[in-house]
Amino acid sequence: MTLGKKLYSILFLTLFCAVIDMPKTVPLKLHYGFINIDTKLTRPEFSITFLGKTFSRDLEIKQGLDLKGGTQVLLSADMQNIDVADQADAIESSKEIISRRIDLYGVSEATVQSSVSDGEYRIIVELPGVSNIDQALDLIGQTAQLDFRELLPDKKATTQAMLSDFVQTELTGKNLKRSRVEFDPNNGQPTVTLEFDETGAKLFEEITARNVGYRVGIFLDQMPLMTPPNVSETIRDGKAIISGGFTTEEAKQISIQLNAGALPVPINIVKQQNIGATLGQESVQKSVRAGFIGLSMVMLFMILYYGWRGVIADVALIIYGLITLAIYKLLPVTLTLPGLAGFILSVGMAVDSNILIFERMKEEVRQGVGWQRAMELGFGRAWDAIKDANVATLITAFILFNPLNWNFLNSSGMIRGFALTLALGIIVSLFTGIVVTRTLLRAFYRPPKEIKQ
Repeated sequence: MTLGKKLYSILFLTLFCAVIDMPKTVPLKLHYGFINIDTKLTRPEFSITFLGKTFSRDLEIKQGLDLKGGTQVLLSADMQNIDVADQADAIESSKEIISRRIDLYGVSEATVQSSVSDGEYRIIVELPGVSNIDQALDLIGQTAQLDFRELLPDKKATTQAMLSDFVQTELTGKNLKRSRVEFDPNNGQPTVTLEFDETGAKLFEEITARNVGYRVGIFLDQMPLMTPPNVSETIRDGKAIISGGFTTEEAKQISIQLNAGALPVPINIVKQQNIGATLGQESVQKSVRAGFIGLSMVMLFMILYYGWRGVIADVALIIYGLITLAIYKLLPVTLTLPGLAGFILSVGMAVDSNILIFERMKEEVRQGVGWQRAMELGFGRAWDAIKDANVATLITAFILFNPLNWNFLNSSGMIRGFALTLALGIIVSLFTGIVVTRTLLRAFYRPPKEIKQ
């Protein structure tokens, strides 16, 4: 790629990220002479359709419990019917299922912890920025036991069957392969589709075959999901459609519960409370102000020590900030105080890369190498040190984030937030430090006359 194409690519990327980063509305006022502008610039919503799937974001910064507040829920697990030897596994399994449900529901940076004290098994759940608390609590606490039921033989001749007339079959949620929300093409109403495994498909075929013309009940947690439907024909493909006049959110919640699995023990909500931001708005503002002051001092140091090369490094650092913030919004990343610390630390790593490169350039120039050659050698020979330092930090971030959920490693949401922002920042800093700074130096920097070309 030519130098000009690289510059245009960097410019396009910078402008794109700047649009993503801007607030939802920006007031624009200009009154000068005959010019009279008083309007608001509105940021467009981000939405891309690819291969029939739509990817959209509201482009708002997600804040964690310590910055924004949210809900804390204390749950108690009933272990009466669980063997003592299996109780520890049951509480850990419940914790993992609740975590999976929360992830599917879309609550970012949630914290789920289990504790055992005086024979009491409890789970503490923290949900930052939850807007629909009741729905989230229902999602956490329900057991999601799915089963199919058929009428008693002596009740099939009656015209008005009661729910008590239905008996369980062998087909339950354990035979469920997957569930998803779809929309009826005839009326546009949301439905929940079920796809069974091989055993479940065979059981479902047998149930529908012996109940053609009769009703089959679909129950979730001992309650019917809908009025038991009539079976018009034998269903052989192992798929079922549940349509009960659900709203989209209700259909989504049922699908999430079924996909996440059933809780191994009954869960009761002991206490639920809304909590404010633990840092407080004033503390958050002071933290942001301190970050800006520190960043300004770093940029000033680069200018004073490296001159025009420092200016170019600072431009690359600004581009780094724009790209990183855009990634936070697009993923999205939930920012907590540890997450902000990870971002600030990655800024230091970004500046460190430029310092290593510039110092290597100075060494090459002192040895009599021409500027153009010294610049290329500086980037090339500094790369080994930059690579080793950043790879070591990325390995540390991987261990802290623990994406494989190893039990012997950390699983705290706050620490994972720190690891995620640190890793993203390092990856972006490698791009801006090596590609952006190098391109800008080639295009705009002219060395002093006393330095050989």
